[in-house]
Amino acid sequence: MLTTNQIHTTLTLIKSISGIRGTIGGKSEEGLTPTDIVKFTTAYAAWVKEHSANTKVVIGRDARPSGEMVAKLVAGTLQSMGIDVVDLGLTTTPTVEIAVPLENAGGGIILTASHNPVQWNALKLLNEKGEFLSADAGAELIAIADSGTLEFSSVKQLGKYSRNDSYLKKHIDLILDLPEVDTEAIQKKKFKVLVDAVNSTGGIAVPLLLKALGVESIEELYCEPNGLFPHNPEPLPENLTHAITGMKNGSFDLGIVVDPDVDRLALICEDGSPFGEEYTLVAVADYILGLKGGNTVSNLSSTRALQDITQKHGGTYNASAVGEVNVVEKMKSTKATIGGEGNGGVIYPELHYGRDALVGIALFLSHLAKSEKSTSRLRASYPNYFISKNKIDLSLDIDVDQVLKGIEQKYAQQPVNTIDGVKITFDNEWVHLRKSNTEPIIRIYAESPSLATAEHLANKIISDIKEIVSAKV
Repeated sequence: MLTTNQIHTTLTLIKSISGIRGTIGGKSEEGLTPTDIVKFTTAYAAWVKEHSANTKVVIGRDARPSGEMVAKLVAGTLQSMGIDVVDLGLTTTPTVEIAVPLENAGGGIILTASHNPVQWNALKLLNEKGEFLSADAGAELIAIADSGTLEFSSVKQLGKYSRNDSYLKKHIDLILDLPEVDTEAIQKKKFKVLVDAVNSTGGIAVPLLLKALGVESIEELYCEPNGLFPHNPEPLPENLTHAITGMKNGSFDLGIVVDPDVDRLALICEDGSPFGEEYTLVAVADYILGLKGGNTVSNLSSTRALQDITQKHGGTYNASAVGEVNVVEKMKSTKATIGGEGNGGVIYPELHYGRDALVGIALFLSHLAKSEKSTSRLRASYPNYFISKNKIDLSLDIDVDQVLKGIEQKYAQQPVNTIDGVKITFDNEWVHLRKSNTEPIIRIYAESPSLATAEHLANKIISDIKEIVSAKV
C-alpha cells in the first residue's frame, strides 16, 4: 500500500545518537519512564567513566513540567555511579554545552525534548567537549544500557551534587566579548523587540541578553518559564501566529521566537512577515563572512542561499548529512567560519560548536544595526528560494534503500550526493530524499526560486517513487 497521507506512529521511546527521547509515563520501554531514565543515565555514567578522566557531569533542563522530576532522577543516578553533578537548573542547551568544558567535566546531559510537545522529554547527551555524541559513541552507550551488567558505587564513593546558577550570565558575557558583537551599534539604534519564548527557558535567557546588548524596548510574550507551551513550540511559520499578530499590532523593529531549549532561532520582520527559518543562518553568515571571510557548512536539506552568500564573499560552501553532529564534523574538517542548519540553528565556533539562538540573536542584531536597513529590507537583499517539504509513506514490505537507489540511477546524469539519502541538483534547484530511521517513509524536500516549481519538482519525484515501487511489486 502506498499513500502520501501522514501516518501516526505508536513509538514513544526513541533511542538515537542524539539521546533518549520519549513521552512521560506508560510502561517501561514504551515511554520515558523513571526506569528508562535510570537505565540510560546509568549507561551514560559508565560511558563517561570509560572515556574521560573527569568524573563530573553538568546537567540542565528546559521548563517543561516533567523537568524537575527527570532532573532529580538523573542527578541521583549519576551520583549512584560515582559521578559528581553540577546542576545548572533552568537553562538552555547551548549554556550547558558551554559549561561542560569550563567545568572540566566528562560530559553533560540536557533535559529537553527541544521542539517536541509538552508530554515529551529527553536526555540529550554531550561529550567532554560539550558536543553531542558521535554515532559510534551513541551506539556504544545503547549497547552498555542493554548489557545489564552495570555496577553501582559503594556509599563512600557516591558522587557529590552542587547547584550553579551562574552559567547563563557567563554565556551572555562570552557572547558580549565576541568582537563581532557590536553593542554600541545596537544601542544607537534603540531597537524595539518582541520576544516569544513559549513559556520556557528562553523567557529567562533572551530578555537578559537583549538588555545586556542595549536593546531599548523588550515586549515579552510567553516568557514565564512554566513549561506550559501556549502553541506548538517548533518555530515554524505556521506556529508563529501569536508573535506575528503582536508584531502587526505593535511598533517593533524585530520579532524573536525561540524553541524551548533555545538552540533554534526564528525571526519576524517589522511588518509581521516571517524572516524565514532558513534565512536566520544566511543573514548571520553574511554578516560574519563580510567581516572575516571563510567557509560555511549546512546540511543537505538547507537552503541554497547559504552557498550563494558564501561564494559572494569568496568562500567555499560544503554540505553535511542532516544532524547537528554531522554539521559540526564537517565544519571542523573544512575549517568553516560559521555553519548550522536551516531550521534556525546557528553554529559559531568562536563561541562553541553547538546551535545557539543567543549568539545568533547578538550577531543578527549587530548585522541589522550596521546594515542601516529595516528587517524586511535586509531579508529582501538575499537570494529568494522556496522549499517544499513532503513525505511518502511506504508499506513495510518495501525496501526503501532500493527505492532510493532507483531514484539515484534514474537521475544519474545530474549531480547526485548520496552521503545522506539522495540529493539531486538541477542548476539552481535541488531535491533531497531521506528515509526515516523509525518509519517506512521517505522525506522529500525540494527547493527552487519558485514555490510552484519546488512543489512540482517534489511531486515529480513522488511520481518516480510510485513507478519504481509499482515495478517491483
